[in-house]
Amino acid sequence: MRSIWKGAISFGLVTIPVGLYSAVSDKRPKFKQLRESDHSPIRYKRVAETDGAEVPFANIVKGYEFEKGRYVVFTGEELSDIMTGLTGGIVDVVQFVSQDDIDPIYYRSSYYLAPEKTGVKAYQLLLRALEEKAMVGIAKVAIREREHLATVRADEGVIILETMYWPDEIREPHFESLEEDIEIRDEEIKMAEMIIDNLTTTFDPSAWHDTSREAVEAAAQQKIDGQEIVAPDAPQPTGVVDLMDALRASIEATKQAS
Repeated sequence: MRSIWKGAISFGLVTIPVGLYSAVSDKRPKFKQLRESDHSPIRYKRVAETDGAEVPFANIVKGYEFEKGRYVVFTGEELSDIMTGLTGGIVDVVQFVSQDDIDPIYYRSSYYLAPEKTGVKAYQLLLRALEEKAMVGIAKVAIREREHLATVRADEGVIILETMYWPDEIREPHFESLEEDIEIRDEEIKMAEMIIDNLTTTFDPSAWHDTSREAVEAAAQQKIDGQEIVAPDAPQPTGVVDLMDALRASIEATKQAS
């Protein structure tokens, strides 16, 4: 893997030079837009709104819109200098918390942090300490001209950095339908809990796979082989309307599944 960023982890007075590597790869089916007549790929051009003229990438600058239609312009070097001034290329760990303290809604993207040769021992020290204390570090880091809130945690012999949304980026869940006063009986709650108990197990990542991707890949192979695509039968609704009937049916179904 190629690193997408190089810097250092800083906690206390310890500095550990590291590289940042993407922890995931997007394998969702990707489709290109084609011209219907000859399947020629469609390209997108960068054009100016004022006159429709195509603009070479080298002539494009970044503008911050401070009022509608009014911009201040930043060069890549200026933005890089701003970010470097904020964190100095450092994953600056400022505190440690229990992972249970963090709502998963805050997590954005996952990356591996791997040590440079000069930082292997210090890296292993932090890794072991995080494992034994079962804690995660809260850090700030600038990556690709943007400052991130992040966590630093140990997992299976490597340190993982997870960028996070800032608190003011999380929307408040205001929904009128949730403000209705609904009566829920104890019996209904107990039955819902029974369904949860019947489906409770440990998480096994190998048991999960992307059936939509597999279906697209299989259909694409059918087309390549000149076969007609036949859609699989879609699951039909059970027809159960009453909540109690649905709960009872769910309990029986989940008993069999478990």
